[in-house]
Amino acid sequence: MVRRRFGYIRKLPSGRFQASYKTPDGKRHNAPETYRTQADAARFLERMQQEVERGSWRPEVRLGKRTLRTCCEAYLEENPRVGERWAETCRRNMRLHLGDLLDQPIATITPPMVRAWHAKVLRGTGGRSSISQSYRLIRAVLNVAVKDGAIVRNPCQIPGAGAERTPERGIATPAEVAQLIEAITPRFRAAVALAAWCGLRRGEICALRTRDVDLDNARVTVRYNYVELLDSPRRFEKDPKSAAGKRTVAIPPHIIPLLREHAGVFAGSTYFTVDRYGNQIRGNTIYQAFVRARKLVGLTIAFHDLRHTGQSLAAATGASLVDLKKRLGHSSLAAAQRYMHAVEGRDAQIADALSKLAESSDASQLPESF
Repeated sequence: MVRRRFGYIRKLPSGRFQASYKTPDGKRHNAPETYRTQADAARFLERMQQEVERGSWRPEVRLGKRTLRTCCEAYLEENPRVGERWAETCRRNMRLHLGDLLDQPIATITPPMVRAWHAKVLRGTGGRSSISQSYRLIRAVLNVAVKDGAIVRNPCQIPGAGAERTPERGIATPAEVAQLIEAITPRFRAAVALAAWCGLRRGEICALRTRDVDLDNARVTVRYNYVELLDSPRRFEKDPKSAAGKRTVAIPPHIIPLLREHAGVFAGSTYFTVDRYGNQIRGNTIYQAFVRARKLVGLTIAFHDLRHTGQSLAAATGASLVDLKKRLGHSSLAAAQRYMHAVEGRDAQIADALSKLAESSDASQLPESF
């Protein structure tokens, strides 16, 4: 046993190190976990010494004794970057995937324990995306615990476990978008056009004000996002996730007539897209109308794929990552990068199109802009 100015460090037969210390009342306390190195044990004792000297040490509130469930709830409640929809998703994943791990004191959670939990849930029937989300939640919560000094290092050390490998999104052709607009209930044609050609999300369309659709200057301004919770009837508007989400988007000229018709017939005094009673439209209402139209046209794409469609076509016109980032309301270039893949590997098609342009002297043969 190594005696220090404050506390003791003992090497165990397993090769790990145990730290202990005495408080002013003369009682001896062991660290809630053992440590891989003597330096890790020493860092724990230094933190305990600081707490004792400041008078903030309390045995009943030792941070490392808190359960993962308690820490997760604190993280979801206290982190300003966690919105209500994401908190709801995290709590659902906690119920579905975390199981007994939630009741473990965080100081007792080890890398082998995390690996065993992860392997078990992967063998189950849960979705891979929600499992990745669960892992990211644990990792984020335990990163906070490291910063708080509750644990020495984060036991979440599985490479790639938090990465979501989403399937390739579908892309509709301009002709298919036109078919969807024709097939959908007329009240929702503007929603399809704004999603496909302006890159608006469904929640942004629901929150779009009539005053923010400037057809004379061919631009639409996004200021809010409409949120519907899955496990609660509560619905509300909020600012976009980042400052970049508040943006003004140029409207392609070919959909201006459609939007003008919508503004004259279907738009409300406050909201651009409303139900037949003049109330703010719900996202699920748009979705159900879209599903019916999709079935009539014979497509399988999701409503959000319309946003992917328009931006992939924009990338095909030569739009840069910076252009797409601004148009989509993304705060990083990485988010816009996904739309650039649509033009990769199309050299042969581009070369063929260039030859046709060169052979044609009729300006009317030039392709219309998107």
